[in-house]
Amino acid sequence: MSDELKADLVLEGGGVKGIALVGALSVLADAGYSFPRVAGTSAGAIVGALVAADMSTSRMRTVMAETDYRRFQDTSLLDRLPGGRILSVLFEDGVYEGEYLRSFLAELLGDLDAFKAITLPDDPDSALPTDQRYRLVVMVSDVSLGRLVRFPWDYRPVYGLDPAEQKISDAVRASMSIPFFFEPAKLEYSRADGDRRRDAHSVLVDGGMLSNFPIDVFDRTDDRAPRWPTLGIKLSTRPGALAESFPKNVEGPVDLAKAMITTMTSFHDAMHVDRAAVQARTIFVDTLGVKATDFDIDAEMQERLFQQGVNAATAFLETWDFERYVADHR
Repeated sequence: MSDELKADLVLEGGGVKGIALVGALSVLADAGYSFPRVAGTSAGAIVGALVAADMSTSRMRTVMAETDYRRFQDTSLLDRLPGGRILSVLFEDGVYEGEYLRSFLAELLGDLDAFKAITLPDDPDSALPTDQRYRLVVMVSDVSLGRLVRFPWDYRPVYGLDPAEQKISDAVRASMSIPFFFEPAKLEYSRADGDRRRDAHSVLVDGGMLSNFPIDVFDRTDDRAPRWPTLGIKLSTRPGALAESFPKNVEGPVDLAKAMITTMTSFHDAMHVDRAAVQARTIFVDTLGVKATDFDIDAEMQERLFQQGVNAATAFLETWDFERYVADHR
């Protein structure tokens, strides 16, 4: 495969809207692209994990069509009590367990459900350090440490854990933890305390809270020109779409929580998405007003979202020119 038909990918999060990502990917794959590395948040991390495991886009489409998304809303006994959802938020920090989502992905990945299974081959022209030589990067927000973490890159420097031994499904489960909707994930580790080490844990939530579209994650930092592009797939029609969803009618704690999440998950990336260099390498997909948590989505809407991804990627490739991008922006 020639270099010009390689592309690293950055996939925006968006819950059930991730079906549109598969539509866009199918067009890129049919055009002859291979994907050395992929980064994703939330639903983008799910699709990214399947890309890193070399699942074909036709198989992904079948999986998406056969999935009952309502099962992602898995509940505990507490949730089923009168007023249980409120109690679950108060005592478990989220309504849904998130365990079905983790096991769903673990089953799809099978023997590949560990970062050591998706290491990159030796590449003398790469500037990547050893702990970043993986095909997948998952964006997660660590609210205990107040920072964005990139798994598996940050397992060792932040937590002292061997990245190769960590499960992909655990990282993606953390990235999918929409605040208040899913219970947060927890990561157990030990940290230095003087001459001793003490047990510690971090509370992990949706990476989109800090960066839902990390388009620059794979950009070279050694002043050399990129050998192939990084292409982004963003689940909104165009730059400025976020502003059109405001102002919001905020009345009461539920509206406040929803508005806070929307603001947190969008502000960081909105600061740079209007840049010409970002727009030039981004496929913008109109997701027809579907919300990330519309888990009762029917087959017809799933197909429409898939086709929206197909249409957006097809239009993008009609004008995409990597050499021109490098000349204009790199």
